Amino acid sequence: MAQRRIRIGIDTGGTFTDVVAFDEDTGELVTTKTPSTPSNPADGFINGIEKVLGLMEASGDDITAVCHGTTVATNKLLEGKVEQLGFITTEGYEFMLEIARQAVPDGYGNSYFWVKPPRIVSADAVRTVGGRMDFEGNEIRPFDEESAVAAARWFKEQGITTIGVCFLHSYANDAHELRMREILRAEHPEAIVSISSEVLREYREYERSMTTLVDAAVKPNVSRYVTNIHERLGQFATKEPELAETGGRASGASSTALPFYIMKSNGGVLSADEVVHQPITTTMSGPAAGALGAALIAQKAGFDKILTCDGGGTSTDVSVVLDGEPTLTTEGTVGAYPSKIPMIDVVTVGAGGGSIAWVSPEGALKVGPQSAGADPGPLCYGKGGTQPTITDAHVTLGRIPPHLLGGEIPLDVDAARKGITELAAELGLDYERCATGILEISAWNQANALRQVSVKRGLDVRDFMLTTFGGSGSLLACRLVDILDLAGVVVPPNPGNVSAFGLLTVDVKNDYVQTQVAKQSALDHAAIDATFASLTEKAAAALSKEGFAADTHQFTRTVDLRYFGQAYEVRVTAPSGQVVDDAYAGQVAEAFHDAHHQLYGYDFRNDPSQQVEWVNLRVTGVGPITRPELQEYESASATGGSVEDRARRSTRKVCFDADEGYVETGVWWRPDLRAGDTVQGPAIIEEFGSTVPVHPGFVVRVDTYGNLVITKEDAK
Repeated sequence: MAQRRIRIGIDTGGTFTDVVAFDEDTGELVTTKTPSTPSNPADGFINGIEKVLGLMEASGDDITAVCHGTTVATNKLLEGKVEQLGFITTEGYEFMLEIARQAVPDGYGNSYFWVKPPRIVSADAVRTVGGRMDFEGNEIRPFDEESAVAAARWFKEQGITTIGVCFLHSYANDAHELRMREILRAEHPEAIVSISSEVLREYREYERSMTTLVDAAVKPNVSRYVTNIHERLGQFATKEPELAETGGRASGASSTALPFYIMKSNGGVLSADEVVHQPITTTMSGPAAGALGAALIAQKAGFDKILTCDGGGTSTDVSVVLDGEPTLTTEGTVGAYPSKIPMIDVVTVGAGGGSIAWVSPEGALKVGPQSAGADPGPLCYGKGGTQPTITDAHVTLGRIPPHLLGGEIPLDVDAARKGITELAAELGLDYERCATGILEISAWNQANALRQVSVKRGLDVRDFMLTTFGGSGSLLACRLVDILDLAGVVVPPNPGNVSAFGLLTVDVKNDYVQTQVAKQSALDHAAIDATFASLTEKAAAALSKEGFAADTHQFTRTVDLRYFGQAYEVRVTAPSGQVVDDAYAGQVAEAFHDAHHQLYGYDFRNDPSQQVEWVNLRVTGVGPITRPELQEYESASATGGSVEDRARRSTRKVCFDADEGYVETGVWWRPDLRAGDTVQGPAIIEEFGSTVPVHPGFVVRVDTYGNLVITKEDAK
């Protein structure tokens, strides 16, 4: 049998591991799911590969690459499970993390009730070292070796083995940080160390410190996880590496015969060998893949303004897509912690299928952010869960079937009902009001996150379609339309696997940044050219290391600019491959004026007293891959027969509203729907990996690519 070329995308969530395989020669796409294994996530990962290979009747020799999106880092931070960290900073700046920033979430209206989140490093785990650089990188006080050695020895004595280092102005000169790392290696060799000049070479000490500490916090977990999977992938690599080109990449580029890539937050992938050195780039790994997959699907479906809603077992991730491209940011957060790495602008809330419903000390019903995950999981999983979850509410109200994955995982409806009944008694509610209340709170949590990426960025949410995916992403779709007055919802085929599909659509990307502050009127064009050249050289070296031929390398430039005196910048694209001169700088400034006006409604392009200031220069290196094509569905007219005869399987009682009670609702099997079919709500549309409850007053149309397009009956 001829050798096949199969690329596999795997997204590991809190409850399920989603798998999509793409045959690069035939274009065949195969999807499947398998339960996640929280005690050892690598088990679920390997199980997923074995399962999809069996479905394709293929072997490990047919795999050309594996791309992986993981929430290991995200969930660790979201749930606050950060091991004890140490922090080393410049003498006199030991309270940097406590001072933080003055900003209060949602403005000063909440300042009376807002409490600062827990510090990622406790005050007693901070040590300072003498020495000082100025903002241009000149040493104004020499590095204090004695205090550096004392700090390293203190951390060793305390048993603190994860340490972040951030010295003042190290973005301009990293000599002191490099020396500090050498001393830590000598005095405390078992310590895992992150230094800010390698994590984020930008100014603003607080943000750089926090980003470095987040990198350090996730490094042990991510490194163990990635190394474990990389080693276990060896069981599929029975052939010697080949040097044939695949989408610009030599298939033997990895250190093993089976190339293994991890999704980055910026919308690219990076080899496993490299990601262990910069794990912070994976903090939004799974969500970024989902946003990219949804963007491609929505654009193909003809929608250019999309909000994405990726519901998993632990959290829900939302983002905005304009003209087929997810928006990017360097001002993101993961949980309560700021992270200034380039990332797709995703907001994450602790509202997944496994989110736990509980009663606050004040007697109010709360949902999340704590999650039952996959083990023990919701009560209905029958694996030892003790608290009711969102999934338990759905199954007892009839909105999902009494099983998952087409019957592979039976659900204990009675256990879920018992748990919610006990919670209802504690709240003084009847059972249905408690269960629907759990789902209502979850829907508003998701709606508030969607507002954060749309309304708070100056976008009219009513102009947007919502693309829902993930195992639980579509369960509250109709309620979100009601709350936000959205145009409608698009549910892709195999929605639980959209993130895994997205992994097959992304290129290899590496980002490099250098702070270089200067007013437009005083720009040193040669210096900017030199910085761009240096960053491009680093990006090219990284792409070559990943196995991409030099003639396939692509580079994009971006610049962070602001009006002089402003505190924060706007990021704009700059022309690549051109010499920097007056005309070049003017073109970038015009792009900044336009972007500033779009964001804030005004600009100062005609006011000479307001000068533009350049702040950060960025270069992204891109190694392109071959993308799968979406397949068109057979039309209903070609199939013949009524949609009821073809796809309606049964009925069951479903509660959509506590006041209305249970209504007899048709249950439809999605694989039997065809392009052009229409289904009237109330309805339950099921498939192997997910369920879509269609509320009364909504209608579903199946489009050319098999997407469910859900709108209100009275929508214009």
